[in-house]
Amino acid sequence: MATPPIQNSLQVETSNLQILKIALPISLAMLVPQINFFTNNIFLGHFSEHALATASITGVYYLIFAMIGFGLNNGLQTLIARRAGENKPDEIGKIFGQGIFISIIIASTGIILTWFAAPYILKSSIRSEIIADDAITFLKIRIWGLPFLYVYQMRNALLVGTNNSKYLVSGTLAETVVNILFDYLLIFGHYGFPEMGLNGAAVASIIAEFTGMAVIFIVIHYKGITQKFSLFNHIKWDGINARRILTFSWPLIFQLAISIISWEYFYILIEHHGQEALAVSNVMRNIFGLVGCITWAFAATSATMVSNVIGQGRKDEVQFLIRKIVKLSTGSSLIITIMINIFSAQLLSIFGQGETFIVSGIPVVRVVTIAMVLMSFAVVWLNAVTGTGNTRVTFLIELIAIIIYCVYVYLALEKYFLSIMYGWMAEWLYWTGMFTMSFFYILSGKWKGKVI
Repeated sequence: MATPPIQNSLQVETSNLQILKIALPISLAMLVPQINFFTNNIFLGHFSEHALATASITGVYYLIFAMIGFGLNNGLQTLIARRAGENKPDEIGKIFGQGIFISIIIASTGIILTWFAAPYILKSSIRSEIIADDAITFLKIRIWGLPFLYVYQMRNALLVGTNNSKYLVSGTLAETVVNILFDYLLIFGHYGFPEMGLNGAAVASIIAEFTGMAVIFIVIHYKGITQKFSLFNHIKWDGINARRILTFSWPLIFQLAISIISWEYFYILIEHHGQEALAVSNVMRNIFGLVGCITWAFAATSATMVSNVIGQGRKDEVQFLIRKIVKLSTGSSLIITIMINIFSAQLLSIFGQGETFIVSGIPVVRVVTIAMVLMSFAVVWLNAVTGTGNTRVTFLIELIAIIIYCVYVYLALEKYFLSIMYGWMAEWLYWTGMFTMSFFYILSGKWKGKVI
């Protein structure tokens, strides 16, 4: 299908090259935090199985707030991409400024909840008192990285939404190097640093998030993007744009929040199966994240490009564009999951937990990799719905899928107390349901009259 000439660098075309130019830098940017998680857990696994098990609870808890920021990021990104498609650069700066304000307010709320509400929730739901106490101590440190993470995510929304995703890598690369360095120094206490164990990973992550934020600010400033969109001319409260962002983003925020909350529920049920089950599942989360960074990059590309193309008035090309992104996403996922299955024992051995751990983990790897393939196309279609502007439909799709997921994991892990392999099969239901609903909504064409 021929595409019209590009009128402005802010507008996109629907070629495979354009898709990859947006998706690959996003993928690398998402890969780096996953490498951070992966590295944290390798170090913690060699420190103690208890630390590795506790990290599964704390990691998913922090991920809840990270995904709230990611929901705001997605909403901001879609609005910015729509204004980019409409060639309205002045509006982009105004939207971005309000995104920063809103993210700081949400981060402050997250810190307060973690200090004063989370201890009661974790104490009442985790059976192991030691794990609960360690998780609470860790989170009271870790949560202070949230403001840095949120501001960083808003910058990512600006770069992706304006077709400048190539600059994402610099911040995330700096974040990774700093995180690995301070993990090594603070978890084990090398070179005169205190041996902090699990809490050392928390401090290292905060330092890394601040570094990533600072570096990306410097890069954007020297590349002229700050001046191009007059970003610092809009550092004041703008009620109209703030309401627009919140109205558009709140379904995405709640969508991602309930998604990760359900995952935290899953891990709490896994904890009832013992420390090894929890440690195995924590490794599965890391593997899921490593593959998912590629899938989520294509998903973010889907939302951005669909919104941009609609902003250009090319609605008839939307389904064609989605299918091209799906082919690239699913093809990439298949290659990686095949490699994971071939070398699953070697991969699990990295965490230093012994032969029993590897034997228990391999069947779960098989289940999880099938879920990864399902995710690779389901999440692209879901984010295409976001790109059309109807975020309430996105939220409704997520909510229905989550209800199915939670009912299944309760029956499998708690009521019938099946092995964790069967618990992880909930991912099959989740992604299949999400794909089905998103696919038929896009095909219905009901989104074509939506204006944002």
